[in-house]
Amino acid sequence: MRAARKSSGLTRQDLAELSGVSPRYLAKLEGGDGNISIGLLKRVALVLGRPMAELLAEEDPLAPDLAQLSLLYRNACGATREQVFRVLDPGRLRAQKAERICLVGLRGAGKSTLGARIGADLGLPFVEMNAEIERSAGMAVSEIIALYGAEGYRQIEAEALDRLLATQSRIVLAASGGIVEEPQTFERTLAGFHTIWVKAAPGDHMDRVRAQGDTRPMAGNPQAMLQLREILKAREASYRKAEHHLDTSGRSVEQSLQDLRGLIAAQGLLAGQGG
Repeated sequence: MRAARKSSGLTRQDLAELSGVSPRYLAKLEGGDGNISIGLLKRVALVLGRPMAELLAEEDPLAPDLAQLSLLYRNACGATREQVFRVLDPGRLRAQKAERICLVGLRGAGKSTLGARIGADLGLPFVEMNAEIERSAGMAVSEIIALYGAEGYRQIEAEALDRLLATQSRIVLAASGGIVEEPQTFERTLAGFHTIWVKAAPGDHMDRVRAQGDTRPMAGNPQAMLQLREILKAREASYRKAEHHLDTSGRSVEQSLQDLRGLIAAQGLLAGQGG
């Protein structure tokens, strides 16, 4: 009875008021110290939405199924998790994620360019995570890493993310490519934003970074492309947890922007949009 009450989201006082059975008597029943009449059991079962036989069972008959579902959910990608909640509790994700969209992926996929453009189109503020980190820390990312190391940078990143979640209900965020390196931070991102993995082929990543005027990836490093492929491979499973995927390989900015607009509209990521 205790398990059934808690899974229904009811306090003992709630159950008492709804069933007409006193809180003290319910406490004895949940502790295994009381006997209950068929009439009272029927009232309690009705409030809990459970068959009377289930409340008399030694174990919750759903326990094995719930354990299996929990394991499957834990290992599922973001899109599958969202689909589960869309079926079981459609209002939960809408309220939790509000109108927050986060673009994740490796540098050169197009997150910043597309994020700024789609934010302007939709009237949403655009924030680039590294720029937010530099603004709050008062120094460049390179200086942060030099002073505090990668671990210190990830801590500042986590704080910046929490601040955005607490203060922004409408935003387009371009996450840093390595946000997946800290699992807890990435899980908070998945839970608080409509996440879109902006992905591209390794050659597109490299060409776009160089087109931005940054020749460091290839300068004096013949293994740069191999290293890029290894990073993509190592992070792919994490990026894949994003609810939605947008492939920008071989696509122009305008083509990818149109794809992104269509995805947001089709999935109803913003209030007033159909899904």
